[in-house]
Amino acid sequence: MIPTPMNDVRTPRVHASACTALALALVASCPALAGGTHVADIGVPALDRWMYPFNPSPGSRIAISTFGSTPGAAEFDSRDGQMIVGFDTAAQLPTGLGNGLTVTRCVLELEVSNNLVFTYDPTPDPWQAFISASDPAWQADADPGQPVECFVVGFRNGLTAQTFAENTPFAPVGTSGLLPGVRNAFAAGFDAQGALIDVSQNPRQRFQAQPAAIGTFTDLQPGSLVPGGSIMRFELEVAQPALQAYLQGGVSAGRILLSVSSLTQVVQGAGPFPSFIAKEHPNVTFGLSRPARLIVEATEGSPCVAVDLNCDGTVNGLDLGALLGAWGTCDACDADINGDGVVNGLDLGALLGSWG
Repeated sequence: MIPTPMNDVRTPRVHASACTALALALVASCPALAGGTHVADIGVPALDRWMYPFNPSPGSRIAISTFGSTPGAAEFDSRDGQMIVGFDTAAQLPTGLGNGLTVTRCVLELEVSNNLVFTYDPTPDPWQAFISASDPAWQADADPGQPVECFVVGFRNGLTAQTFAENTPFAPVGTSGLLPGVRNAFAAGFDAQGALIDVSQNPRQRFQAQPAAIGTFTDLQPGSLVPGGSIMRFELEVAQPALQAYLQGGVSAGRILLSVSSLTQVVQGAGPFPSFIAKEHPNVTFGLSRPARLIVEATEGSPCVAVDLNCDGTVNGLDLGALLGAWGTCDACDADINGDGVVNGLDLGALLGSWG
């Protein structure tokens, strides 16, 4: 199809209730054993690109839209219009640490440019809703609208996060952009082994894409039409191991790239799809709008385990003293190791079981 084209930054808790060496799923709430804590707030992306085969002006769009293709169509990617944003992080986050730095929080924010056009949907939709209604596997979308989803970025044809630019060709020279699966940079998820996979055709390929985050608004109800100027926020699931590794690699190299896409159902030439402010928008120049923003919180070193209450790398009498000093009802405190709201014998047993 060819359509016409400062929120809160919370500080992580010192300990999660069940943060163990075996549970990266809770690393987002743990501090580092050594080194420092870093917070990056990057208000202007290094690049924002409308990845759409009919984009005649890559890198200079004032607004960038996301949408799907006609359900069941064989041409184009199912996620036809995608937005790629890249942020240079080296000025605010240490480079070269690899997995020696843990990303504890990562938030992408986008300002909506079109007014009361698309419907807010903060919940995932099944891939079956985006195939032809004549397909036996088809399912109706159970709620109004379609979610806007954030993924990481994958590349073809030798490109990387460091070499991809706003004016990089959409596909190799001589390749038709009408074909699915040819774009040089694409919205990517992870397979069961943590490898990057292209999710641009997930309905056609019949699998459920798992985004890093779904866009939300703090002041809108699901099913509402979205006003222009609203800030859509993507709180990335940094505890997911493959995503954590991707973000660690990005910070280590000094650049994080993310892709925003949607399967917004459209018809030829039109549709209720979302559009977002790009850094080239005149309103950005005059301070009336803002481009994409990235907030990253990270800690140096390996995450400590929950039973190491003072996070000194050893479970000993100091931790025992802290636990006994907090004995009894304890709402979200460090000594509540199992997170049941009270410090008692269960927490003591967990601490003694990890002694040393």
